Amino acid sequence: MKKVNKFYLVLFGALIGVINGFFGGGGGMVVVPVLNKLFKMEQKKAQATALFVILPISLVSTIVYMSFKSINFQAGWPVIAGIVAGGVIGAFLLNKLNNRTIKYIFIFFMFLGGIGMLIW
Repeated sequence: MKKVNKFYLVLFGALIGVINGFFGGGGGMVVVPVLNKLFKMEQKKAQATALFVILPISLVSTIVYMSFKSINFQAGWPVIAGIVAGGVIGAFLLNKLNNRTIKYIFIFFMFLGGIGMLIW
């Protein structure tokens, strides 16, 4: 990654935090392209860094949502189990695949997510 002004990292971090808090997640879909394109970070590192920065944002957002009693815990716990298992598998695959393959997988899932938003 090229040397960048920390102010810009904080600025983009704040924007991504707002997106994550507002939508209840999804900040990683913004973090990865920002780190990859604007800050010239390679794809693998951008995706791994996105996971690293989204965790504390998600925890803070969860606490806020809990304070408003907005969480359905009955549905949430099984989803958490799946996310943990999938996260382990995804982290393993991230280390095994090359940057180009990871980039195309990321683009594919962003595209699917966009189409899904249009349809549903």
